Amino acid sequence: MSPVPVLTAVFTFASAAFAYDPLDVSAAGTSLELTVHDSARNRDLPVLVYLPPGSAPAPVILFSHGLGGSRNGSSFLGKHWAGRGYVAVFLQHPGSDDGTWRNTAPAGRLQSLRDAASVENFLLRVKDVPATIDQLALWNSQPTHPLANRLDLQRIGMSGHSFGAVTTQAVSGQSGPGGTRFTDPRIKAAIAMSPSPPVIGSADQAFGAVRIPWMLMTGTKDTARIGNITPEQRMLVFPALPPGGKYELILDKAEHSAFTERSLPGDQEPRTPNHHRAILALSTAFWDAYLKDDLTAKVWLDSESPRSVLADQDRWQRK
Repeated sequence: MSPVPVLTAVFTFASAAFAYDPLDVSAAGTSLELTVHDSARNRDLPVLVYLPPGSAPAPVILFSHGLGGSRNGSSFLGKHWAGRGYVAVFLQHPGSDDGTWRNTAPAGRLQSLRDAASVENFLLRVKDVPATIDQLALWNSQPTHPLANRLDLQRIGMSGHSFGAVTTQAVSGQSGPGGTRFTDPRIKAAIAMSPSPPVIGSADQAFGAVRIPWMLMTGTKDTARIGNITPEQRMLVFPALPPGGKYELILDKAEHSAFTERSLPGDQEPRTPNHHRAILALSTAFWDAYLKDDLTAKVWLDSESPRSVLADQDRWQRK
């Protein structure tokens, strides 16, 4: 048989792959505010849900905010992901949200935030995630609920920034001291923005058993005032991950606030618009590849195409 048809198919597929544009959004979605009630803990979790256009079931992306944040933060992510066909559910974690500092005098806010960065709040957060997924499943099955039949709960992604990245890591494969795990098997892929190495034990022990696709995003100046984790420490996570569907983006001169929409105390670098562009493009391609099983997105992600949305000094690697 002549090889020409095969070559033609390859070239056609390659052309389609490189025409893939993760920044393209044809229509805006909508949003609604809801509250998840976890009766087992008598705990209410405010959530902001970004819905894609249409009414068909869509993959779900959960997002966990950083210390002192809220469900309203990093909305540039929720809006874009919804426009790309995802239901983006932004969680709010009482005890480590903006309530920790809003009613505190300015002089005491930093200490309030330090107090909130506790093991107790970490444990609350990692239980908030499965509680939210459980509630989404219930809402999805209720004919009169706004989310009825809108959620494809076989395709769930988890993401978060800072303390939200710690939360994301814990529920998507990280091992804790003594092999403790909070992994929720319903999560199929994860993105950690400003990831953290383990507090106890080695990175190899913590991340060597991660089995699902992970993407890590950080910056060369990604240091938070709480915890004092350096960019170099954040970069210890990727080498410890096993190969297969693992990616890392290191944005040049990006500070901890690069993954948010506002500056943070202590920022020294001017905000760089292309940081958000790169974050949106690479996160979207990752979700498309691993939540929608979009082979074109996977080829784009695993080619040199991601460099087209990055600055010269940004670093990008995969394994």
